[in-house]
Amino acid sequence: MKDTIISNRIKGIFFIILSAFGFAVMSAFIKLSGDLPNMQKVFFRNLVAAIIALFLILKHKGSFTGKKENRKILMYRSLFGTIGVIFNYYAIDNLVLSDANMLNKISPFLVVIFCALILKEKINTKQIGAILVAFIGALFIIKPSFDVKVIPYLIGVLSAVFAALAYTCVRMLGNKEEYYTIVFFFSTFSLITVFPMFIVVYESMTLMQLAYLLLAGIFASLGQFGITLAYKYAPAKEISIFDYSNIIFSAILSIFLFGVYPDKFSVVGYFIIFGSAFYMFMYNKKQDKLEK
Repeated sequence: MKDTIISNRIKGIFFIILSAFGFAVMSAFIKLSGDLPNMQKVFFRNLVAAIIALFLILKHKGSFTGKKENRKILMYRSLFGTIGVIFNYYAIDNLVLSDANMLNKISPFLVVIFCALILKEKINTKQIGAILVAFIGALFIIKPSFDVKVIPYLIGVLSAVFAALAYTCVRMLGNKEEYYTIVFFFSTFSLITVFPMFIVVYESMTLMQLAYLLLAGIFASLGQFGITLAYKYAPAKEISIFDYSNIIFSAILSIFLFGVYPDKFSVVGYFIIFGSAFYMFMYNKKQDKLEK
């Protein structure tokens, strides 16, 4: 039994690191695709994910729209997820890659708050303290000012808020729906939602830009399916800390692909948020031992 638990935890860690890598590379390809309209990038990202999810549904003879009683939550998950992706892509286009991804990684802390408010899950003072420290870390990255330069950072924070709301909906769904049904519903909803804006703002692309967008979609799918499988094998509180490897991947890609280095305040912010996440991870492990 013990070997099985260790094995599943290792699988969970592997898949969440794979997911972090997928989302980091996705962000790099979105940035490499150049000055294309945001909606155009979102459309191609979701097109690839929808095709992959469709293949999995056909293979497993699954559901396209989910169970009737779950569709309201699926709609909310899709709406929040779509807004989150649009904001995240805007932040990626306008910030240092690692800054944009670090701000998006505030979402695990926000999930704790939303689950406490919406699902009535218990939250204690230590968890609240860790969340507040994470926001202090975010302020080091944002470096608040009273000019327009702060707008991309604020939108980056909003991307984390909507991502957290989307993940809260996924938690509400639990094991009621298959992971590929959730991904297909979300991706198709996003395609339909952004399609009118995609048509209006569409700009012709070079073959290289199209290739970058398709590759972004492939790696986004890797990230999305990876994180779903990770939480299938192990609880979030045991493995979520490894999701922060995304920042390491993003920082490396920023340096080697774009020659852009995060400034010293951003690096301080990374350490504060990572330290807060590590504290939450260790605290949860301690609580598990006390409960046994």
